[in-house]
Amino acid sequence: MGQPSRPLRVRDRGPTVCIPPPCPEIYFSLLACARIGVLFCPIYATSTFDEVSVRISDAAPKGILTHPDLAEMLPTDIQGTTEFVFLTEGPLPNLLSNEILVGGIPQQMPTEFPNTWLSARSPLYLSYTSGSTGPPKGVVHTHDDMVGILSTSRDVLDLKEDTILWVDADPAWVTGIVYGVLGPWLCGATALVQGDPFEPAHWYWTLEKHSVSVWYTTPRTLTRLKEAGGNLASRYDISHLRHMATVGAPLIPDLFYWAKQHLGRSPHDTYWMTETGMICLANFPSMDIKPGSMGKPVPGVQAAILDEKGDPMPALSLGELALRPRWPAMMVGLWRDEARYRAYFNEKGWFLTGDIAIMDDEGYYYHQGRNDDLIKAGGHKVIGPYEIEQVLCMHPAVSEAAVISKGAEPDEGVSYLKAFITIQKGFTPSARLNHEIKAFVKASLSSDIIVKELSFLERLPKTRSGKLLRRVLRAGELGLPAGETANMEE
Repeated sequence: MGQPSRPLRVRDRGPTVCIPPPCPEIYFSLLACARIGVLFCPIYATSTFDEVSVRISDAAPKGILTHPDLAEMLPTDIQGTTEFVFLTEGPLPNLLSNEILVGGIPQQMPTEFPNTWLSARSPLYLSYTSGSTGPPKGVVHTHDDMVGILSTSRDVLDLKEDTILWVDADPAWVTGIVYGVLGPWLCGATALVQGDPFEPAHWYWTLEKHSVSVWYTTPRTLTRLKEAGGNLASRYDISHLRHMATVGAPLIPDLFYWAKQHLGRSPHDTYWMTETGMICLANFPSMDIKPGSMGKPVPGVQAAILDEKGDPMPALSLGELALRPRWPAMMVGLWRDEARYRAYFNEKGWFLTGDIAIMDDEGYYYHQGRNDDLIKAGGHKVIGPYEIEQVLCMHPAVSEAAVISKGAEPDEGVSYLKAFITIQKGFTPSARLNHEIKAFVKASLSSDIIVKELSFLERLPKTRSGKLLRRVLRAGELGLPAGETANMEE
C-alpha cells in the first residue's frame, strides 16, 4: 500500500471498441467481453468523426461493434489493424470488407459455455477521458477492479438481488460501465436500460413503469427535472424508489432540497473518477447527509487534502484532494502513455485528483473546483470558484453561474473575476440587471474579490454528467482551443 503499482503494459493487446447508442446489445456485449477475457472500450455514439478517429487510432482495436448508421464514422484505414467490424443490425452498409452482422448469431451459439479464468491483473476495460491540455487519455482497468465495484455497489448504492437499478448514464461513460453494467451483474441485481433521449416526463414514466428501486443519476438530470417544475413529478408514482445517488458534478444544497421535497428521496452524492474505477467518497445510505458534501471515504480508500508541498492539511483547509494508492479498482496505467500515468502521483506517493476540496471537522469532503480554477484573493489567500458561484446563485435572477479569474489589479494583487450566468424564467438580460447582480455580489463577498465583468449565456458549457467546464470559458476569453469536447453535453 502507499505506492502506485507498475503500469500494466498492454500495448500489444488491442481492445474491442463499442460505438452503438445505449441499447441492450451493448450491455450484453460488454458482459460477454468481461466473461471471456476480451478488453473492451466503449465510445460515445455522439462523438464526432475526429474524436472517433483519434480514439481508434490510439487503441488500434482488433474488433469494432457498432450500428450501421454509425459505420460511416469509422476511419477507412482501420482494415489494416481491425480484423472484424460487427454491426448490430442490417443491412450491411458495405463500407468495409470485414463487416459481420451480429443479428441471429447469439441464437446459434450454445446456451452455456465455461468462463475464461484470468488473473486479477488481466485488462478488463479501456475508458478514454478527455484532457484539457492534451489528447484523450486511455485509462486502463483490470479484473482486479471487481473487488471495489462489488463492495461499493453493495455499500454505497445498496444493491441487492431484488433491486431494480437504473443508471441513466451512457455506457461509454465510466459510470455506465462500472455501475450500469458490472455492478448489477456482480450483485445479481436487475439493470434497466433506457436508450431514449432525455425528456422529463419520460424519465418519470420510466421510474414509475419499471418500479425502479435504486436510481444513480447526475445533478444535471435533477436540474433539468427541476426546470420542468415540481408539479410534473407529482403526476407519477415513484414510491418504489428507495435510494437515489448522484455523480458527475457537485450536488448543490438547493438541488438536494428540491429532490427531497418533490421526489420524496434525499439524493446521496458520490465522488470518483475514471482513473479511480469506483466510488471513493460517498454519502452512504446509513449516513447523515450534509447538503453540498461529497461524503466520506469508502472502506479501502484513504483521502487527504494536500498543500502545495504535498503534505496533508488539517480540517477546514483548502487544498488538492488526494488518495493513497492502492485502493481496489485503481487504474493500472494509461494506454501507450506511461509518462502521463506517472504524473498522477506526487513524490510522496499520493494520487493527485486535480480537484480542490475542503474536509470539515467530521470528515465530510466538499468539492470546490479544479486545480486550475483556483482564485488568488490578495496576499496568500486562495479560494475556489464554487463559493463565489453560490453567492451569484443567491440572486433571484440567476439560475446558474460560472466564475473564472481574469488576473489581478495592477499593484494591488487583488484578483478580479468574470462571471457567466444563465437567468431564471421571468427575467430579461439587460445592462441594468448586469449592474444589479455585480452590486449584489460585491456586497456579499470580501473586498479582495472583484467580479469585474458579467456575461449572460443561454447555457453554460458542461459535460454530459453536468460537470461545469470552466476551461471552455477560459479558452474562449483567451481565444484558445477549448480542448477535447467528446464528453461535452449535447
